[in-house]
Amino acid sequence: MAGTLANPRLMTAAGRAMSGLAMAFLAFDTTIKLLKIEPVVTAFAALGYDPAVARPIGVVILACLVLYAIPRTAVLGAVLTTGLLGGAMASHVRIDSPLFTHTLFSVYLGLLVWGGLWLRDPRLRALFPVRR
Repeated sequence: MAGTLANPRLMTAAGRAMSGLAMAFLAFDTTIKLLKIEPVVTAFAALGYDPAVARPIGVVILACLVLYAIPRTAVLGAVLTTGLLGGAMASHVRIDSPLFTHTLFSVYLGLLVWGGLWLRDPRLRALFPVRR
């Protein structure tokens, strides 16, 4: 495992793959909220939100996604996305959603966002090193 973690090319490739997966989900989430499809309206109602806020939230997700996708602003994008995910998690905690599939999904996505960024950015690895 130490050899795998020490290989910068492999780490960068894995980081790009993880970030790409996170960005694909965020792009999908943005799209369905901007289009305000029926499952979004239903989900917002179940969470206790007015479905009219779906589009503004979609715009916020899009802004986070764009910031995350640009290398110079990727850390800011990750921080803002983390805040967004915290709000989503709080919404699911409030209505007692299933733990592993709904409530913790924000944690899974946050791990993809930050893990991908950590693997592809040596400055972030220097800031948050893995200790043996």
